[in-house]
Amino acid sequence: RIVSLVRPTADSECLEHDYSEWVRRYDTMTSMVRTELQQRISAMAHTPIISVAISAHDCRPEWLLESIDSVRGQIYPHWQLCIAVTVPVDQPLFTVLSQYAMEDSRIRIELRKENKHLCDILNDAIGLASGEWTVFLEPGDQLAEHALFHMTDAINQHPWTQLLYSDEDKFDETGKRFDPYFKCDWNEALFYSQNLVGQTGVYHTEFLRQIGGFRDGFEGVYIYDLILRYFEKLKPGQIHHIPRVLYHSRHGVQTDIISSQVRAAREKALNQYFKRQGINGAAEFVKPGFRVRFALPDLAPMVSLIILTKNKFQLIHECIESLLNKTSYPDYEILIVDNGSDESETLHYFESLKSERRVRVLRNDRPFNFSALNNWAVRQTKAEFVGLVNNDISVITPEWLSEMISIAVQPGVGAVGARLWYPDDTLQHGGIILGIGGCAAHSHKGYMKDSYGYFGRMALISEFSAVTGACLVVRKTIYESVGGFNETDLPIAYNDVDFCLRVRAAGYRNIWTPYAELYHYESATRGREDTLEKQARLAKEVQYMKQRWGDLLLNDPAYSLNLTLRREDFSLAWPPRLKKKEESLNL
Repeated sequence: RIVSLVRPTADSECLEHDYSEWVRRYDTMTSMVRTELQQRISAMAHTPIISVAISAHDCRPEWLLESIDSVRGQIYPHWQLCIAVTVPVDQPLFTVLSQYAMEDSRIRIELRKENKHLCDILNDAIGLASGEWTVFLEPGDQLAEHALFHMTDAINQHPWTQLLYSDEDKFDETGKRFDPYFKCDWNEALFYSQNLVGQTGVYHTEFLRQIGGFRDGFEGVYIYDLILRYFEKLKPGQIHHIPRVLYHSRHGVQTDIISSQVRAAREKALNQYFKRQGINGAAEFVKPGFRVRFALPDLAPMVSLIILTKNKFQLIHECIESLLNKTSYPDYEILIVDNGSDESETLHYFESLKSERRVRVLRNDRPFNFSALNNWAVRQTKAEFVGLVNNDISVITPEWLSEMISIAVQPGVGAVGARLWYPDDTLQHGGIILGIGGCAAHSHKGYMKDSYGYFGRMALISEFSAVTGACLVVRKTIYESVGGFNETDLPIAYNDVDFCLRVRAAGYRNIWTPYAELYHYESATRGREDTLEKQARLAKEVQYMKQRWGDLLLNDPAYSLNLTLRREDFSLAWPPRLKKKEESLNL
């Protein structure tokens, strides 16, 4: 029920991926900015010490010194640098480190003479920390000059927070920054698929000690295992995302997850977490990240697949036959809502379906109102789950419904959406992003099948604020508790977005999975709103969405303030949509 309003401009076409220019305009430190930040530090109610922990292990000395200098150059002065060093250590390097410690009491060094695992060295660094918060800095990487300021600013603004993380990028040997990852707010499903926090985490030091720090046996994924155990101690709302590039990784130092040993360690960390949490699921490596397969209950719940249609025999015939012949899920019915068909071929087909035990055809001749017809159909079923399916859908993966229900039965999950393809194998639906085109649009629309999308998000299970009603599964009690679809204000467009936002507001997570794949035919060639009546109706629905959801449409938590609202391709925003207080700082 999304209508494309995206109209790229010549300027956005030119600048969409020019990160160097974006950095020059919006992320370049000036003397004026430094002065303003220093004034804001003076006005802070709370100025905690932040301990930056570095393990000087198997790294080039000059790179380590650059990392250390990025801490020494912080605008925020209340830091502590904890360096754990093991032998053999380059003597000139140790001399420089010792000199640093002598000159600045904020720098602490611990020399261990015995060979130790990396996790033990990291724990040594934690042991040196006396700050309220701890940040880990990989040797060779650098913190942005304003990193600790923005961390402290966020701690002051969100005092209930116990874990923070930021955006990040890379830099090459010339110092040029590239490949920025502008992240979404906390997204548990995406975190299972990839390390959303990465090296950018800011941790409460006491919490780190309570969980025992880093563990041996998780080579290559020490941080990920740590976050999983740390996450268990937190309550909802205690994780905060800082939408700024505060961490710069040196290109070539850190590697992607490629070795079988690292993959096995990651799977081990996730599967141990699921076991501790009593979650019946298992993780496995699939490019470009990890997939969690949740188990269905021993008794699979009944699902009613609701399909609205009128005439169009070829469409509805292919849809129904595809569902019946290719769906492997054990317990479902198809509930066809015939909204006034009068073509003989369609009526004869409906008559022939009376012998199919899994299909019911109900007649409702009211004027077409997508919201009202679905609400009426939901009331006609006793199934535990309902699935909304367009009449121009056909199945690609037989386990599509099993995949969606296995996620939908998890605690706290609301609506679950599928990956939908156009007939030419370009993406039609990869989750819905709020604000694009003025209201909402489909993520990665038009991308080819061999693409992973923006940092893998087109190919990994993750949370979105909304998913399309063209193929959506939700628990019936949740559907009813939020009042179903809005029949009055949103009869045709954006009703699925509004519904998902109300589900989210009720405390549930809406999840999109790329492992439930179907074709969505007709939308690839659907006509525009080309009559005055249709255009007036659409304008009214857009206006309702803006009045109802306000600033949320411009601040989608599953997207980034640094990414555009002009396109569906995760290109850069010009300028970023930061708060007014922060925009004045040009940062």
